Amino acid sequence: MSKLGDLGARLHRGEVGYDFIGNRKIWYGLSVLITITAIVALAVRGINMGIEFQGGAVFTTPKTDVSVSQAQEYAEEASGHDAIVQQLGNGSLRIQVAALDTEKSDQVRSDLAKDLGVPEEKIAAELVGPSWGEQIANKAWTGLGVFMVLVVIYLAIAFEWRMAVAALIALIHDLTITVGVYSLVGFEVTVGTVIGLLTILGYSLYDTVVVFDSLKESTKDITKQTRFTYSELANRSINGTLVRSINTTVVALLPVAGLLFIGGGVLGAGMLNDISLSLFVGLAAGAYSSIFIATPLVADLKEREPAVKALRKRILAKRASAAARGEDVLDEAAEAAVVGPRGARRGRAEENQR
Repeated sequence: MSKLGDLGARLHRGEVGYDFIGNRKIWYGLSVLITITAIVALAVRGINMGIEFQGGAVFTTPKTDVSVSQAQEYAEEASGHDAIVQQLGNGSLRIQVAALDTEKSDQVRSDLAKDLGVPEEKIAAELVGPSWGEQIANKAWTGLGVFMVLVVIYLAIAFEWRMAVAALIALIHDLTITVGVYSLVGFEVTVGTVIGLLTILGYSLYDTVVVFDSLKESTKDITKQTRFTYSELANRSINGTLVRSINTTVVALLPVAGLLFIGGGVLGAGMLNDISLSLFVGLAAGAYSSIFIATPLVADLKEREPAVKALRKRILAKRASAAARGEDVLDEAAEAAVVGPRGARRGRAEENQR
């Protein structure tokens, strides 16, 4: 068995563990910081909307020796508007110019042919109306809203409303970070981006639901025992599915990274950039939120429930009483398995103080 596989087995059996729940304030603070950064980026830099949403023209040239910067200068001089130029893998150029009508587009195409030194008929021109992009955006928002509602209903039925709320917050967290990254790096938001954003929603929920399912099983009839609190069992559920979450995330990220860094970066494929960046950031954010955000939120919400709060009080009182007699309610191995070695020591210190 590999070292990672052995670690996964030990985590699943509860022989080792890390105190994710105990350190939740760190994760919350980190997420708030990242989210604020994303929101500030959106407010200051805005989003670079693609031609599909603004309307305009897209010109695709044959292979040329003209540089991207020079082609951009030519396009802006010919059109009088800002232009975005991408070099494609075969040496051709993709030039986008917003707010062009048919007559102006023909003139720009003619001027570009002269400046680039290529035959005019070899330059493909495509006009895009802003209404088409607006329709796509409206449908995307509608799809997102329907998806969110269905997710909340399903999770509330399959698990409970607290898990549904936590999953919804994690999804919003993932989407905000992904859109914020787009604003920071200046990538265009195109139809491919919208497709990528809608795709990551399912991936973001996958690991979350796996942890929730484990948590649901481990906390069944929790109030009938006085050994572990809800937070401790939630922590064990995260540790038990940790390696599985890491494996599935890495396997999903590798091909997406290939699309982003090789397909988009090396080959210069614009559409691959649009889709792969949203997938890459969304998958990473989804894996993070399922472990560090969703489950700790469930534990926080659940610990407010009167029965669970009373259970925690009984358990801490029992441990404090045992500590006063010099006994351990949990042996070192079992306690470390639930809350982690540091959490175990911290928990006993808190009980002794009480």
